[in-house]
Amino acid sequence: MATPAPRPRLFVAVVPPQEVLAELDRATAALEALPGTDRLRRTEAAGRHFTLAFLGPCDPGRLDGLTARLARAAHRTAPFPLALRGAGHFGDRVLWARPEGGLTALGRLADRVRAAASRAGLPPDAEHAFRPHLTLARVRPGQRVRLAPYTEALAGLAAGPWRVTEVRLIRSVPPPGGVPGARPRHETVGRWPLGG
Repeated sequence: MATPAPRPRLFVAVVPPQEVLAELDRATAALEALPGTDRLRRTEAAGRHFTLAFLGPCDPGRLDGLTARLARAAHRTAPFPLALRGAGHFGDRVLWARPEGGLTALGRLADRVRAAASRAGLPPDAEHAFRPHLTLARVRPGQRVRLAPYTEALAGLAAGPWRVTEVRLIRSVPPPGGVPGARPRHETVGRWPLGG
């Protein structure tokens, strides 16, 4: 009996503009020269974002209520500045870029988005609490690598600043099973301008 394909998952995010993502690519190019980089899986541009709320699989019938509430949450938040400066890591699993600038506004937006999702009957996954970061790379399954040298190499990382002007609801479509190196595909389901 065939294993059913994993269901698409939803999350709400702030996505940096293309020019900032290009700056980030240039700033992280030096990682390729470090030993052990083949044990990392770099995040593609389409996967670089700040996750405000991870909602998991979603019943399509709940989307209307969710989108209306996300629109209100976005409208209640004024645009704010953000930049990427330096890096950090979660244990020896995830390497990330550090946000700088309107962190209070980013946290407030995350709180509003999470409350909106809960009111729509889609409470955010408690295991994915909001921690402002932009994932650069993950250690490949079964591999071991110390990430502290990578963080040190990226101490001077700088991309942006830019003005955050919208939030997006994104569907993550899992890759087909059994395809080595396959990654999820991200599709924007909706986007709402910040208002304030």
